[in-house]
Amino acid sequence: MATQASVPVYQLYGEREQWPTPDMVHCELIADRSKLHDWQIKLHQHHGLMQMLYLKGGDARVGLDGRYQDMQAGQLVVVPQMCVHGFRFAPNAVGHVVTLGYPLAKRLAQGIDDAGVLAPGPHIYTVRPEESAQIDMAFAMLQDEYLASRPHRNAMIEAMLTTLLVWAGRQMSRSSAEPSQLADRGRRHFGTFNTLIEEHYAEQWPVERYARAIGITPAHLNNLCRQIVGHSALELIHQRVVLAAKRNLVYTSMTVSVVSHTLGFSDPAYFTRFFKREVGVSPKEFRRQAATLLE
Repeated sequence: MATQASVPVYQLYGEREQWPTPDMVHCELIADRSKLHDWQIKLHQHHGLMQMLYLKGGDARVGLDGRYQDMQAGQLVVVPQMCVHGFRFAPNAVGHVVTLGYPLAKRLAQGIDDAGVLAPGPHIYTVRPEESAQIDMAFAMLQDEYLASRPHRNAMIEAMLTTLLVWAGRQMSRSSAEPSQLADRGRRHFGTFNTLIEEHYAEQWPVERYARAIGITPAHLNNLCRQIVGHSALELIHQRVVLAAKRNLVYTSMTVSVVSHTLGFSDPAYFTRFFKREVGVSPKEFRRQAATLLE
């Protein structure tokens, strides 16, 4: 069974020291770091950071919060903070890894006027052939500006990051509501809701309290959630609680009772029923199944 110590929290993979530059962004090629680790980036987490990894060519396999799948050339994965993730690259893998601090990411999202571009969970996007030249150019220019020291360097870096965030946000919009169907204010409310979930999911806030904190009615919040992601507000809250439970069950040695308590459940039996309803198996069975995958 993996323990929390086996899933370290890094600033950058393999580095425990402080952020290596004054920037709130770090750019490198896939090979720069992965070839130092035999092309394998083991399971780890980042606090206060999000990552975008663009596989321009070659092969890779990615693990995201216990889900493992192959990546193909032309795919981009966005990893939010504290998502347990890892990669195994083939030596022919080429592409870019961009890491940015959440204060910068949130400021750029505000500039876009759409907090919804910062997805609360990990996503893998496929770059369509007609978009590949633009995405290639954005990452190449970002890498070039990061390594250089030219006038207005920060402005150019932020422009390229904004381009990538807008692109990712449009991919989410394609799979749910069209952008024209949803007012900017509604998307801002949805972004605030995601932020509040991240801050309070373990406190058992009801939907009404989230809505009150945002300044809208529970019915309006539910409508927004269904428009944007096709789930109710309560379903999104439950998904975040389940994700935290899964992480604790797989990556720590906490008992089911302790996991239950850390997530705000006063009765472990109720937590077990909740987990089984959401996941399909009991917490103990989920832990057993996960252990066989990690062996």
